[in-house]
Amino acid sequence: MEQDSKEGAEHEGKYRWESDSLGKKAIPADVYYGIHTARAMENFPVSGRPVNRHLIAALMLVKKAAAAVNGKLGLIPAAVADAVVWACDEIAAGALQDQFTVDALQGGAGTSTNMNANEVVANLAIERLGGQKGDYGLVHPLNHVNCCQSTNDVYPTALRIAAIRLLRPLSEAYASLQEALQEKEREFADTLKLGRTQLMDALPMMAGQGFGAYAKAVSRDRWRLYKAEERLREIPLGGTAIGTGLGAPRAYSCQVAEMLRDLTGLGLAQSEYPLDPTQNWDIFVEVSGLLKAAAVTLLKIAGDLRLLASGPAGGIGEYALPAVQAGSSIMPGKVNPVMAEMAGLTAMRVIANDAAITLAAAGGQLELNAFGPLIADSLLESLEILRRAVELFERRCVRGIAVNEAVCRAHLQRSTVLATALVPHLGYELAAEIAGEASREGKTVEQAALERGLLTAEQTARILNPLEVTKPGIPGKSGRNTR
Repeated sequence: MEQDSKEGAEHEGKYRWESDSLGKKAIPADVYYGIHTARAMENFPVSGRPVNRHLIAALMLVKKAAAAVNGKLGLIPAAVADAVVWACDEIAAGALQDQFTVDALQGGAGTSTNMNANEVVANLAIERLGGQKGDYGLVHPLNHVNCCQSTNDVYPTALRIAAIRLLRPLSEAYASLQEALQEKEREFADTLKLGRTQLMDALPMMAGQGFGAYAKAVSRDRWRLYKAEERLREIPLGGTAIGTGLGAPRAYSCQVAEMLRDLTGLGLAQSEYPLDPTQNWDIFVEVSGLLKAAAVTLLKIAGDLRLLASGPAGGIGEYALPAVQAGSSIMPGKVNPVMAEMAGLTAMRVIANDAAITLAAAGGQLELNAFGPLIADSLLESLEILRRAVELFERRCVRGIAVNEAVCRAHLQRSTVLATALVPHLGYELAAEIAGEASREGKTVEQAALERGLLTAEQTARILNPLEVTKPGIPGKSGRNTR
């Protein structure tokens, strides 16, 4: 019925007919995709999001390398190879992005994405050769664009390329965040504040020490992300359907990896055992796990900053985060820590994506992982949003943080945690009594200790000097750096 209703329109130039093993289908005459893409559009209207553009760009590099090698080896006509290479370049530069219409969440292990690419490239190449869209006698999506390839070696290869390209700027973003935290470490190196464990008062510390600890954690994430690229350089291209290489001459398999390495500038290497990366996607789980670790660090830091800036009058209020927008539609003057919240919720999404990637990789069966599209969509999203969140968090939050020294000093003075410094001199029980007395009677620890008459005023002042208790050793003892 669908075909009958569109048959008249076809004669008016609005549609063209295309065929596959399932039958014929009317395709809008002006689109560059074909019947395989059209069927996938009908089958997978799930998320409303197209395939990640970075995966499409990487696919164009794979198709370009394959066409160049196939043309060189005489496996496809030289003119066709040149046209396909040109079409891939055009698309990689941003042309026809609206023609990649298959939903990101699709069945078929990425076949629909590969066919979408094959058809768009073929029709653009056909026009380059002077033909009309759908004239597959000139350039065929499968016989020419997909020559010596299978979705099962092309798709994971493209995903590796896309992931490496996104890993590099993410690692750089974490490096910049590390530098910003280290600047805050130096800026607040002499600012005393109360430390806290389990949200309760703990020993004094310098505000800069807290930022230094954040910087150390971020530096580990930066290094792990930088090294993760090494895990993605092994590609299965040339392995075709299941990794055995059927349908791809040995000369092609060797040369296409070299060609792709030259085109990308990445240290790609053909797998010595293509069946492995074709069916086993644990490498993506590993990389996602590193993204999750980095997201956990980001979530922790953002949460700490929100807590220390809380209030400000009714909360801790020791830090002031940059005010970037009004915080309430009803409460005038209210400002919320929206940049820290953004960083936190982005981190949560990355952690959730890691769970999806884990399940999808584990769900692969036998010689192929049918859930590759979920892995690709989740991994590339994590790489993109984490980089953006880190860059914004650094620029619009971390670099503008201020410390309220008066609030920090008041919290420190009201706390009894300095009694900890008395333990080496008076013992735990007596120090605990002094702390309890100070808390009950509203005294400082120094006052309560002096009233006991067990230490001189000079000894007490030296032992309870907040600047000294932020350093290693035992305050008030000679050779304090030896325990």
